[in-house]
Amino acid sequence: MQLSKLAIFLGITLIFGVSAGSALAQDKVAQPVSASQPAGVPENSAPVAQTQPAAKADAANGAKAKATDGYKDSLNSLSALYQSEVQKLEKQNEQLKGLFKDGLVARVDVEASDKALADARAKIEDVARQIAEANKPAPVIAANEASLTFAAGNQSWSTGNIQIDNLIRFYGKQHGVDPYLIFCLMSQESKFTKGAVSPKGALGLMQLMPGTAARYGVTNPYDIAQNISGGTRYLKDLLKMFNGRVDLALAGYNAGENAVIKYGYTIPPYDETRNYVKLIIKRYGQVKTTEQKTKS
Repeated sequence: MQLSKLAIFLGITLIFGVSAGSALAQDKVAQPVSASQPAGVPENSAPVAQTQPAAKADAANGAKAKATDGYKDSLNSLSALYQSEVQKLEKQNEQLKGLFKDGLVARVDVEASDKALADARAKIEDVARQIAEANKPAPVIAANEASLTFAAGNQSWSTGNIQIDNLIRFYGKQHGVDPYLIFCLMSQESKFTKGAVSPKGALGLMQLMPGTAARYGVTNPYDIAQNISGGTRYLKDLLKMFNGRVDLALAGYNAGENAVIKYGYTIPPYDETRNYVKLIIKRYGQVKTTEQKTKS
C-alpha cells in the first residue's frame, strides 16, 4: 500500500515538475458598435450620403469594434487556459495533501503546491477584471474627432504615476522604442506595480529576470529608473534581433529569444506566450511584419 502511494507521489512530482518547468519567466474595451440603423432613422428609409467626417467616424468606430472583439477573444482564451491550469493544480494539491497525511511527502511540498494553486487562481481573477473592463461601453468617436488616428490616440496614456510615465517616455526616446509599446508591455507584465515578483522570479515594473537584469547593468530591479531602462534596452535588442517584428520581440520578451529562434523565428507554441503577444498587439494596435516593411 505504501509503495502504491509512493508511486502516485512520484507521478505527481513528475507532472508538477514539467508544469513548473514550462511556466514562462517573462509574464482592457467595450461592446462592439452596433451595425444596425442609427436611432430615429426608419429601416426602410433611403440611405443618406455621409459627409467625409461622418464617414471617417464610422470607419474609426468600426475598426475600434473589430479590435475590441479580438481583444476580448484573447482574454477569454487566456481565461480558459488559466482555468484548465487551476483544475490540474487542484487535483495535484488534493493528492499531495493525502500523501502528506500518510507521511509520504514533506510539508514543504504541500506548501509549494498551495502557492502554485493560489498564483494560478490569482491569474484567473486578474483576467476576469480585464474582461469586465473590456465589457464596459466605449466612447463613440464623433465626426469632428475622426481625423485623429488610432496611432495618435494611443499617445494618450498614463500608468497613473507621472514619474513612471516620464521615465517611459525618456528611455523610449533614448533607445528608439515607442513609449506606448513600453507602456503596453509594462501593463501586461506588472500592471505598473514596481514591487511585482513573478513565481519564476521576474522582478519590478518590466519583470526582469535576474540574468536579464545583470545583462543590462540593473543592480536594483526595484529602482524604477533602472528597471525601465533595462527592460527598454532588452526590448530594443529584441526588436533589432527580429528585424522590427513587434510580435516576435514580444514573444522573445515573454518566452526568451532562444525559444523564438528554436521555433524557426515564429511565436513559440506556448498558449500563454501566444495569448500574451495577442493581448499586447491588440492594445498596441500595430505589428510591423516583413510584408509591411516590403510595401513601405
